[in-house]
Amino acid sequence: MAVSLLAHEVSDLCLGKPALRSLALTTTIAEALFALKNSDDNFISVWNCDHAAKTNNDYKGNCEEEGCDVCECKCVGKVSMVDVVCYLCKDENLLFPSDALKAPVSVLLPEIPGMVVHVEPTSSLLEAIDLILQGAKNLVVPIKTRYSTRRKQHQKLSITSPTIHNGREFCWLTQEDIIRFFLGSIGLFAPLPALSIDTLGIISTEFLTIDYHSPAISELEAISRSLADETSVAVIDSDGILIGELSPFTLACCDDSVAAAITTLSSGDLMAYIDCGGPPEDLVKVVMARLKERGLEAMLQEFTNSSCYSTTSSCQSQSSSSDEESASSTPVSTLHRSGKYSRSMSYSARMVRRAEAIVCHPKSSLVAVMIQAIAHRVNYVWVIEDDCSLVGIVRFYDMLKVFRESLEDMA
Repeated sequence: MAVSLLAHEVSDLCLGKPALRSLALTTTIAEALFALKNSDDNFISVWNCDHAAKTNNDYKGNCEEEGCDVCECKCVGKVSMVDVVCYLCKDENLLFPSDALKAPVSVLLPEIPGMVVHVEPTSSLLEAIDLILQGAKNLVVPIKTRYSTRRKQHQKLSITSPTIHNGREFCWLTQEDIIRFFLGSIGLFAPLPALSIDTLGIISTEFLTIDYHSPAISELEAISRSLADETSVAVIDSDGILIGELSPFTLACCDDSVAAAITTLSSGDLMAYIDCGGPPEDLVKVVMARLKERGLEAMLQEFTNSSCYSTTSSCQSQSSSSDEESASSTPVSTLHRSGKYSRSMSYSARMVRRAEAIVCHPKSSLVAVMIQAIAHRVNYVWVIEDDCSLVGIVRFYDMLKVFRESLEDMA
């Protein structure tokens, strides 16, 4: 039974996925911010192209042209609006946010080796799983596409463009892609899918929390870490009851002016601020008043000029593996980013669930939790008891461990 699954290559999971949009490692944060505001993607890949690797003195082209093998391009990470927001919220950047935006985008990348790994399309499914279990969050896979001169000229007008090297573009392969693939063949793993997550021992007690009344800025590091871990920060009360969450994927739908809200509001108020209905007017006034009290005039000016608080926003979901559905999905919500409507990437229940946390019970079956996470386009599900007390979290990472062991037993 395992033979049919193990015979698949990485390229089989990349069919139909669009090419990555990219930024150069030397791009400024201001340019990255502009690209994010005007992009349909919540994440944009960052590339380092070493043109010093050219060895052919007669070569007059560049590494975007087919047949070029004289420069080395490598994806070194990805950035989102959350990266920019967390950077602006740092103490050294609060007084002069405009100066902070002049820094290179490289300062936003986490100093965690191995988070992005290049793999060949002929790599096996097991190799991909092993890389993820070793810490990789995104696998970069080359894809073959037709690349016209007209398309190349069009891309030069944009800050971001698909990265071309040796006539190939690239796409992401994520944990969700593999879990979704296994779900399509879930019957082969019986009786594993019917077992509870408690029985399987995949409920992790290592998760990030913040008290409902605590200042959101006090857990800035937790928000950054949850972004890197592709999880979230649970918002709980003094009794450990789960109230909601501060999700990087929800924050990624906001404008950079949400940095002002993180700086001034409590975690509970921030949840309400980033809710799908748009920031409540009373919270907007609180943010402006507190910025003025603290002498953060530059941030206040940026916040006042932003359309984030003056227009009604609708949340949309964007997981790193959802872009393959963007072309065929019907837009069901819009998002105001600096006065610009952004298309919905794909259908997602997360679009209407706001800041509510997706939860399950310790006795929930593995397949039920898989479906729940995929349906809401998240890499995790919170685990609560009947009284809503938070007991743990189940991640795609933990599920992949179980499937990896099962494949070994089946082989």
